[in-house]
Amino acid sequence: MTTNTSAANTTSKSATGKTAAAADQLQLVTFEVAGEEFAVDILAVQEINRMMDLTRVPQCPPEVEGVINLRGKIIPVLDLRKRFSFGAGEKSDQNRIIVVEVHGRVLGFIVDRVHEVLRINRDIVEPAPSMVCSIDSDFIAGVGKLEDRLLILLDLGRLFNAEAADRMATAA
Repeated sequence: MTTNTSAANTTSKSATGKTAAAADQLQLVTFEVAGEEFAVDILAVQEINRMMDLTRVPQCPPEVEGVINLRGKIIPVLDLRKRFSFGAGEKSDQNRIIVVEVHGRVLGFIVDRVHEVLRINRDIVEPAPSMVCSIDSDFIAGVGKLEDRLLILLDLGRLFNAEAADRMATAA
């Protein structure tokens, strides 16, 4: 009886119980804002919703569009176009609200459209250059080099730092 050692090696589990191949991959939700493709770790995403009526709240930060009532919980929603200084875009039926938890706060952000859930190898992600588009690179976890496009990976913890998350929650 012969055994295939190479197959056994590729499925060996690490101390955390994950296969080595799974540990070397990122699972991301990809979306578009102002013609650019971005992604966030799927583990940070609680849900993705169609646009719904937003209730405007006075004296909110400019990027906060308002709040929504999501199953009895009031959640602040901001527009990533405004957060990134991309300028206003046309609203469409493709707009979505991605709901995430950051620094213990639940918030939503509006994107132009959601593309897909994508699994990529960590080794195709490079550190962010000093400036990408018009977004300060502090928000960028890296840039994924796919076959036909670049994918900007956002660091939600830095994009919505604790102070900004608290400010939005207080306004809501």
